[in-house]
Amino acid sequence: MSGPLVVHAVMVAGILFALGLTGLLARRNLLFMLMSVEVMLNAAGLGFIAAGARWGAPDGQVMFLFILTLAAAEVPVALALVLQVHRRFHTLDADAVTLMEG
Repeated sequence: MSGPLVVHAVMVAGILFALGLTGLLARRNLLFMLMSVEVMLNAAGLGFIAAGARWGAPDGQVMFLFILTLAAAEVPVALALVLQVHRRFHTLDADAVTLMEG
């Protein structure tokens, strides 16, 4: 991959990561927050792929597989927590979680 293509791929990854971070910080709905985390994980994966392609090493692809594994493990746990919050509080507002008591 040539220099300008790597720069463009890293710029797209940075923009996606920034959008995901903005969505995570701005939204209060738990589902939108989870989607923002997924966008951030995909942006990190794109950055690793671009960097690996730049140096011709498979390290970026290996890291992307780790990121996909992490995302696959994160989704069921997070959705189970979202379901429990919805059952208990009848809302998906993240501020309602602050009312949880042990």
